[in-house]
Amino acid sequence: MKLNLGCGHHKLAGYLNVDSQSACEPDLLVDLETFPWPLDTDSAEEVVLSHVLEHLGESSKVYLGIIKELYRVCAPDGIVRIAVPHPRHDEFIIDPTHVRPILPPQFEMYSKRLCAQWKEEGLANTPLAEHLDVDFEIENVQWLPDDKWLARLQAGEIDSTTLAEMAQHQYNILKEIQITLRAVK
Repeated sequence: MKLNLGCGHHKLAGYLNVDSQSACEPDLLVDLETFPWPLDTDSAEEVVLSHVLEHLGESSKVYLGIIKELYRVCAPDGIVRIAVPHPRHDEFIIDPTHVRPILPPQFEMYSKRLCAQWKEEGLANTPLAEHLDVDFEIENVQWLPDDKWLARLQAGEIDSTTLAEMAQHQYNILKEIQITLRAVK
């Protein structure tokens, strides 16, 4: 099974399109902040969360519950594709329904391999993979520049290193982050 969680009006062919709003006419009406989800364990070979996670889990308890449910429904080696607005872009800041910034390093805390490494090294990183009994590995991260900066990059006016350095300190450089995870089971 393939899941498109929080599909809104953007339904994907070949996916079970899930949303909490009946006006979106999803295949399955589900509040992703209520657990457990009415989905079978180990059933999803692919999960898409496109501009969804930043809207969910205003409280840490609920957000971590979402991570646990996401892991539960993923099949072994299931792929999770996440797209979120960059938290230092106006598109993230202006939407009052955005409750949580999402950046790739947070997903490192859901890796049992990294948690074991940090423990061995005596680091104080939060071992959420152990606490939640989840295990995700980051497979890929893409940083998408704002259209203005993408045009300058493509025109050769700036290089990718300069763009990355600017994005660490300035707003509206990066527009979106795409993260691909793999469920380790």
